Amino acid sequence: MSHAVIADKRPSTLRGASLPKWTPWAIAAGSVALGLGISAAAGLDSKIQWAVMAGVLFVAGTYVIAARVEGRRQAKDRVATSFVWVAFLLAVIPLLSLVWATVQRGTKVLDVYFLTHSMGVVADSEAGGGIYHAIIGSLEQVGLATVIGAPIGVLTAIYLVEYGRGNLARAVTFFVDVMTGIPSIVAGLFILSLMLMWDMQPFGFAGSLALAILMMPVVVRSTEEMLKLVPNELREASLALGVPKWRTILKVVLPTSLGGITTGIMLAIARIAGETAPVLLLVFGNPFINNNPFEGAQASLPLFIYQQYSQSAGSTAAYDRAWAASLTLIAFVMILNLAARGIARWKAPR
Repeated sequence: MSHAVIADKRPSTLRGASLPKWTPWAIAAGSVALGLGISAAAGLDSKIQWAVMAGVLFVAGTYVIAARVEGRRQAKDRVATSFVWVAFLLAVIPLLSLVWATVQRGTKVLDVYFLTHSMGVVADSEAGGGIYHAIIGSLEQVGLATVIGAPIGVLTAIYLVEYGRGNLARAVTFFVDVMTGIPSIVAGLFILSLMLMWDMQPFGFAGSLALAILMMPVVVRSTEEMLKLVPNELREASLALGVPKWRTILKVVLPTSLGGITTGIMLAIARIAGETAPVLLLVFGNPFINNNPFEGAQASLPLFIYQQYSQSAGSTAAYDRAWAASLTLIAFVMILNLAARGIARWKAPR
């Protein structure tokens, strides 16, 4: 009996050899060092070539070492994981480089004065001025686009999920898919053609209409997916109690998916906040403060960045203002994304 108990406590020999947990880090360090050595020996100055070479060496080294120790089957699994990490790094490194370059160059003139003053009588080649007029224009144009596009998008998604059947629903779905891929310049040209028909001058609300066109399909798609995640049992239980369908949607379906719908709307706002082409065609830009989006040309942050950078050939001041406005726009989009995540967690069903 005692021999049987001792035999049961022995470690199993069915499990093959495995690499230690620090092996991927060691392979990565070796790949980086070998990539640097090959780049130095070959005289390669491009960081992109060095990064790709290090990634290939990391994947190849992982497969060779894992195949010798753990076998080919486990080696293939580790290679797939390595590809995921390499792809992740290839996506993150350019993003971090972009953010770092924007922060480094945008903080030169970004201060309270820059955020609370307009260009006014300051020429593009002169130092000074700010983006207050552009911030007002962006907030008003994006806000009006949200007021127009968000309700239409949500109601369209409700129709497609809760009521849509037959040819009409298929036609709406088709046109939503088509609108998702429409370039922003096409939406701007459509509104511009309407303005030319009525002989209208550029004004902020025209840009809002174009941005609303770009926003609606994003809201429809995100809201549609969120509504489909609501369990049908909740709908059936409400209908079984004699509650009308419209009230079931209003009191059961929408509150359950409110967090996801709000997140989709916030992400759609972040998507249209950086559009330049429709604003350039319809709003036209204005160095002075214009608080009325229904009359006269207005500024916006993307348009301000474009105009300042186009004038930066002989002016360092315009170049710095363009980067500072870019940093402000990135901060605005980042705040919207963080707010969307916060609302999604707050309104998530428990």
